[in-house]
Amino acid sequence: MRAKRTLAVGLIGYEFMGKAHSNAWRQAPRFFNLPADVQTKIICGRRRAAVKRAAAAFGWANSVTDWRDVVADPNIDIVDICTPNDTHCEIAIAAARAGKAILCEKPLARNVDEAKHMVAAVKKARVVNMVCHNYRRIPAIALAKQMIERGEIGDRIFHFRARYAQDWIVDPDFPLVWRFQSKIAGSGALGDIFSHIVDLARYLIGEFKEVCAITETFVRQRPLVGCESASPVRQFARRTNPSRGGSDALVPRRARTRARRGKVTVDDAVTMTGRFQNGALASLEATRFAPGRKNSIRLEINGSAGSLFFNLEEMNRLKFYSRRDPPDRQGFRDILVTEPTHPYIDKWWPPGHIIGYEHTFIHAVADFVKALVAGKSVEPSFHDGLQNQRVLDAAMKSVQTKRRARI
Repeated sequence: MRAKRTLAVGLIGYEFMGKAHSNAWRQAPRFFNLPADVQTKIICGRRRAAVKRAAAAFGWANSVTDWRDVVADPNIDIVDICTPNDTHCEIAIAAARAGKAILCEKPLARNVDEAKHMVAAVKKARVVNMVCHNYRRIPAIALAKQMIERGEIGDRIFHFRARYAQDWIVDPDFPLVWRFQSKIAGSGALGDIFSHIVDLARYLIGEFKEVCAITETFVRQRPLVGCESASPVRQFARRTNPSRGGSDALVPRRARTRARRGKVTVDDAVTMTGRFQNGALASLEATRFAPGRKNSIRLEINGSAGSLFFNLEEMNRLKFYSRRDPPDRQGFRDILVTEPTHPYIDKWWPPGHIIGYEHTFIHAVADFVKALVAGKSVEPSFHDGLQNQRVLDAAMKSVQTKRRARI
């Protein structure tokens, strides 16, 4: 028997997403029969002492403070990007030129132009690439995809509705972190959380044809803390509320009310209607101003023969209504997605034993490694990230022109 290939990983970023990805790289080989061994070789972050602590805590062999050292290392096979959005493009292009396979946190880029450059780079280098839209790999979502493809809710889809709601910035004294600065983040709720439900819409229903959107910034100025410049993010202390999704973010302690304030240059909430190419209608909303909603995603899909409903706060369940059931027994049935016949579940626990948020990243890493060894593409790819960004940019165009925008 031939020995397994060993893949060395370099992770750039060590906060919330870095922690989630670190766990995934460690656990995937333990629970999935991967065609290669995984070596967690290097973790990178700007603060030397903090990244050393992260390396020790998360099982990385070495730590560095410059991402270029990761990309230049000839022994690194995979570069995993978990950094603020303004660095994704530069790092990914350099990694592609160095021949590395690339896993990148969402959103892929700040705009379509950056995403195009990233897609061109991985295409030219012929390297395996993936955007970590981890919610695709919730077993209940993957099951919904199978059911739609099998026609279980009909041969025609009428509606896709989704709402992603959080509440972490309702306090007007929450400081001006990098996610509120367009030069770094690109956008606010639009790119941070709305991108997730756009990706799920494309995954489950298909490509968008046109959209119409509105956005709002409810708090237009926020306290500057711990720095003199208008871009204080680099000097902030460790994140105190990590449920943001997507980067090596630094968050200060709660700002004082009298602190000097800076301008918020991104959206706090977005609402979008649209039409898919297959004629289905879309209604999507994302907000970070929904008190009581910590990380809530709710989806409903209505088809000619039935409906599906998913709630992230009950992520091991999928609700299914079928018009084909006898009239006296119609109603939403509650599917507990923990059977070994359900997507990914055979690698985990006996039926009825639920899994959690962290498992979605493990599933993503397992699929990524399998694709890399096979030399095949894996979804969502950088191309998917570009398609998602086209929708986000069209939404912003609609906001600016106050008209529908075609994709």
